[in-house]
Amino acid sequence: MSPVAENKAITVSVPTPLRDCCSGAAELSLLAASPRAMLDELEQRHPKLHRSICDETGAVRRHINIFVNTQHMRERDGLDTQLAAGDVITIMTAVSGG
Repeated sequence: MSPVAENKAITVSVPTPLRDCCSGAAELSLLAASPRAMLDELEQRHPKLHRSICDETGAVRRHINIFVNTQHMRERDGLDTQLAAGDVITIMTAVSGG
């Protein structure tokens, strides 16, 4: 049996286009052991923000990028990347246009 990952105090940086989903906050302080746990916490605390980040199946939307400190989570262990106290999760929305 593997040990249960302990939640750590992290900061979530919310992009300007999504701030209306969390009362205008630019940053959120959460307890989470992984990006997956962070999304679970967002679903409970800020459901509108969660729906903007994840689709109806719970998968991160294609136009959303999630970084752990300076690394895209895909470069690590994806949603299961282990977080450390003080880590900053940055949510970025893709921008398109011409």
